[in-house]
Amino acid sequence: MPDPTVLLVFAAAMITALATGLGALPLLAARVREGSWQAIGNAVAAGLMIAASVSLVQEGYEFSAGRTLIGIVAGLGGIMLAKRWLDGSGDLSIANAQGADAAKIVLIVGVMTIHSFAEGIGVGVAYGGGRELGDFITIAIALHNVPEGLAIALIMVPRGASVFSAAMWSIFSSLPQPLLAVPAFLFVLAFEPWLPFGLGLAAGAMLWMVLAELLPEANRSARPQTTAAVATLAFAAMMGVTLLI
Repeated sequence: MPDPTVLLVFAAAMITALATGLGALPLLAARVREGSWQAIGNAVAAGLMIAASVSLVQEGYEFSAGRTLIGIVAGLGGIMLAKRWLDGSGDLSIANAQGADAAKIVLIVGVMTIHSFAEGIGVGVAYGGGRELGDFITIAIALHNVPEGLAIALIMVPRGASVFSAAMWSIFSSLPQPLLAVPAFLFVLAFEPWLPFGLGLAAGAMLWMVLAELLPEANRSARPQTTAAVATLAFAAMMGVTLLI
């Protein structure tokens, strides 16, 4: 197997980014604008994001538990500051959503974009260890990105965005992957120490989003027992995918 090149690393990371857009496709076959569907969508997104957070922390611990924990706290602080800024920024508009709905979309896309910075570094660092490891990590991240794109779509579509728009925003949230994969590949020693911090940063922001936004809103439109069951099943499904790969 030939050694990885810059072009290969960029193309591999771009594939992982494009895979995120596939997550929106299941919503083409479902009507998700009613209140009950919005609650279920929030619960599914919550379960997927909790599972993603667990995976991020586990991966971060393999590099540095301390830097991962620092990242988690930084992610919490960052998302809380972003929420405060959005609350005071007046009327927002994004993907046909207004006000509070638009703010929630900005938060979910922002959280997933933070997540993608860490994944881009992960792809580059992996290829720095050889073609076989890089290919494996690329496939794993691409498979993970599909349900993460679904999580974004489940927040956006019930709030008025089209499925196409949700897919494009999902891909947008993953664009840091090809942008950071190449420099991480070229300068592995400089980027590797930042990887556990970035993984923890994304995990901390995701967990706040789930606990402060998604589950409370889901519980307002559906029975808490129902949303808890849906979130748990989504969590189990995402962790199952993790085990398979």
